[in-house]
Amino acid sequence: QVQMEESGGGVVRPGGSRTLSCRGPETTFGMSAPGWYRQAPGKQRELVAVATRVGDPFYAEFVQGRFSISRDNSKNTVYLQMNNLKPEDTAVYYCNGDIWTNGERWFAIGDWGQGSQVTVSA
Repeated sequence: QVQMEESGGGVVRPGGSRTLSCRGPETTFGMSAPGWYRQAPGKQRELVAVATRVGDPFYAEFVQGRFSISRDNSKNTVYLQMNNLKPEDTAVYYCNGDIWTNGERWFAIGDWGQGSQVTVSA
């Protein structure tokens, strides 16, 4: 059973925008820090953004100023708004229900979504 349900992937032209959504379980979503990873072909999975429980969201340097993460606890959903997309943003995007940090590294300890392919191409 998939605990995190993703939607919103697709093909986008360079410079375009796309929004990914990920819905989690009602029982734990409000207490968690959901976020997004991505994995491009031939590369390791990398952290993109985290909707932290307190403080400002975390963004990887390569998406700062272009991507925005938000959450709606009433819908148990986390969103990733992606603007000014570049071909190098092409990847499978995975949401994770709970991502924590010890101040040095981030750890994905929640359930994963099924993955959403985002292709940026003219």
